[in-house]
Amino acid sequence: MFIRTQTNGSRTYLLLVENERVEGRLVQRVLHRFGRLDELRATGQLDALIQSLGRFAEKVVVLDAHAKGETLATETVTVGPGLVFDRLWRETGIRDVLGAELATRRFGFGVERAIFLTVLHRLMAPGSDRAAERWQEDYRVPDAEPLSLHQLYRAMRWLGAALPKADQTGATPFGPRTRKDRIEERLFARRRDLFNQQLQLVFFDTTSIYFEGAGGETVGQYGHSKDHRPDLRQMVVGVVLDMDGRPVCSELWPGNTTDVKTLVPIVERLQQVFQVKDVCVVADRGMISDTTIADLDDRGWFYILGVRMRSSTEAREVIADDRRFTTLVGARTTSHDAAPLQVKDVTIDDRRYVVCRNDEEARKDAHDREAIVAALRTALTHGDKALVGNKGYRRFLKTPGPHFALDEARIEDDARFDGLWVLRTNTTLAARDVAIAYKQLWMVETIFRTMKSVLETRPIYHQRDDTIRGHVFCSFLALVLRQELQRRLAAKGWRLEWEHLVHDLDALHETTVTLEERRYIVRSQAKRTVGKVFQACGVALPPALRSLPASSPSPPG
Repeated sequence: MFIRTQTNGSRTYLLLVENERVEGRLVQRVLHRFGRLDELRATGQLDALIQSLGRFAEKVVVLDAHAKGETLATETVTVGPGLVFDRLWRETGIRDVLGAELATRRFGFGVERAIFLTVLHRLMAPGSDRAAERWQEDYRVPDAEPLSLHQLYRAMRWLGAALPKADQTGATPFGPRTRKDRIEERLFARRRDLFNQQLQLVFFDTTSIYFEGAGGETVGQYGHSKDHRPDLRQMVVGVVLDMDGRPVCSELWPGNTTDVKTLVPIVERLQQVFQVKDVCVVADRGMISDTTIADLDDRGWFYILGVRMRSSTEAREVIADDRRFTTLVGARTTSHDAAPLQVKDVTIDDRRYVVCRNDEEARKDAHDREAIVAALRTALTHGDKALVGNKGYRRFLKTPGPHFALDEARIEDDARFDGLWVLRTNTTLAARDVAIAYKQLWMVETIFRTMKSVLETRPIYHQRDDTIRGHVFCSFLALVLRQELQRRLAAKGWRLEWEHLVHDLDALHETTVTLEERRYIVRSQAKRTVGKVFQACGVALPPALRSLPASSPSPPG
């Protein structure tokens, strides 16, 4: 049934009608004639009718009153993030694994929920654990009571606590095995059993994260800072990703550990503890040293490693080879096409290299160098002082006398490397597969940018090693959830900007309101990306309106 109007001449009438099927055709049947529309409005009968019907259309009345500001709002909480990421938390197995670890412990509060709250805070509003305590007041975390800062710290310490001596098999030389290690391994075991697949190609990279204050008991050390803060103690964090971009495990080392010392312990852990028999490590050029490569070869491990370019005589020897490139991907025709790629195999003294070339990058490198040289020529006319602090300038200068001058030989030499990168490998993979595998390593760099800037892992204020390990591991778990969400969105063919997604989820609220002494929960409109995110995760949106029994408390925030 529905309301419609009927116009006869200058008069409009209000009718109650319904559709019925007669001999295969839909026919409208008039159930009641209310009268002339202008008279119904003038006498107030129309308003009285709507008000009377409102007793039986609670949803419309309450939502309309709320939109007009006629309800009394008593509480508003954000519900989008908790609903979406709690589903992913469960379906990735994190909740079950944590529950198994906690089965024999009694803390007096929900440790698993405290960890989830910390992870959710990292995803939505990056900041310290202290900030998470206040942040939770405005968010609804499923099945969680309000948690104190002390409880959040206890949860961090539990995650980063060292395991008993009997469980130290597979520990790296730089620190003990901890509870977070065992959680990573159990999560991977669940995924491997579920998909019946072996991990073969892994991507590994490291970064440094600095401390505010004294730093950790043993992990806080001075070392080469990728954050350009050599004045602060730091630690080294490594992350391993599988072929699909899913985080597999993380490692923490003292801040004075060099990158070349981290690769072998990672592979040993993958084989000894994760039970991965055949593994090919893809890592950046910073992992390379002659000792590391010899160690990998002696152990029979496979690798695809970047080679340092301009500072390496090895790379110079390889790119001097005059063999022709094979074009794998030609020039783009649209911006969505794959980047152009040419490759060639080069073998020198039983060492296999794959040289890769991107014509787009070659043109960009040449353009950038020309811009620097042009700026240099201008700067040289204004004296030498303008050049001292510019690292980009210094690479093309020489000092034949008391003043700087352009080094034409360096400029010409730099052009030899335009658009090129060199990989060293001991695999039998085709050159194309080697190049594509190394390009996938760039997603690890994206993960680290996410881990350090979006998730705000740094700076760290904790001083105990176990709390620090738990703090960083929560960022790792946040990455697991983020990658899982993006994987599900990609499976639907949706590419959503993370910042937009977070903003839209953050705008999904539920407000507890009172109207005529009855209480209701009103959900805000699901805007922009929210519908796609909920659909990708298989989560149903809460109803737009639901009533609360008179005696029930408001849902926990």
